[in-house]
Amino acid sequence: MHEIVTLGVETELHRFFAAARLRASDYGDHYVALWDSLDQASRGGKRVRPALVLAAYDGFGGTDRTLSTPVAVSFELLHTAFLIHDDVIDRDLSRRGMANIAGRFTERAIAHGAATGQAEAWAATAAILAGDLALSEAHRALALLPVPAELRGRLLDLLDRAVFVSAAGELADVTNTVSRDPLTIDQVVTTLEHKTAIYSFEAPLQAGAVLAGAPEEAIDALGRFGRLIGVAFQLTDDLLGVFGDPASTGKSVLADLREGKQTALIAHAGATDRWPLIAPFLGKDDLTEAEAELVRGHLRDCGAPDTADALAREYASRAVEALQGPLMPDELRATLTQLALSAVTRQK
Repeated sequence: MHEIVTLGVETELHRFFAAARLRASDYGDHYVALWDSLDQASRGGKRVRPALVLAAYDGFGGTDRTLSTPVAVSFELLHTAFLIHDDVIDRDLSRRGMANIAGRFTERAIAHGAATGQAEAWAATAAILAGDLALSEAHRALALLPVPAELRGRLLDLLDRAVFVSAAGELADVTNTVSRDPLTIDQVVTTLEHKTAIYSFEAPLQAGAVLAGAPEEAIDALGRFGRLIGVAFQLTDDLLGVFGDPASTGKSVLADLREGKQTALIAHAGATDRWPLIAPFLGKDDLTEAEAELVRGHLRDCGAPDTADALAREYASRAVEALQGPLMPDELRATLTQLALSAVTRQK
């Protein structure tokens, strides 16, 4: 999928951040530093969402990069905003192995003589504002698109729905960690769909197709594909979050357990006789690697990893089925089928 993204997306992001830094220079060094940090936060990702916008747009015959590139950038900035706010919610100071915005501004605050509490407040403020700025530009990029008002309104509606539903999913995800009782598989899947699948897969695909003038039936099919493959992707992500190789994933295999994250693994285990052996460790802030390995052993014994993997593959299969209508272009179908396969076989 990454190969689909042309240099136009990177060029537009570079142009945007360069212009923003220039504007910010009128408001002091700290504000310039905030934009520097936001620029840094936008880098290093796989650019999945822009790739999906462009794949759908190109697949349905779109050819105008002056229209498709801003839409692709919009969804990448939406993703950046959500990652930044997610780090604030989780109180994380790093991402992708580097200091995130909160981490960088914690260091900046301390260098300016702030006490620990002041530094934390400054850092959280900076991160929230950076996320807000990215979210604002995501909307602005679509609002200024030189297309008929009806088309522009439809694209904005897709973005609005993505934000609205994702906020509900994020709130549910955080609320779920408070519960000591495991969720059902259906509840886990609903949260994954709301928090991630719609903004990461459904909306970008539909936006590209809408911009290209695709038939309504095909746009609906892409929506179904996006929701289903988004769930499959996140089920695999949660599996890697406990059983993956940190050297490959770049993620801790302790974080989800320490957080008490309600995943398909936990939902399955909660209905087995292994649950009483797992529950005391879930949500334990100071969980050790030895304790985590004990939990992994219990999860394996009750079949949780196999269940989560099978569920991810089922959703991926259903996603591919959604592409089988006659209105789906062959090249786009092939590209998205490959995406479905990689979603459940990836190791990072």
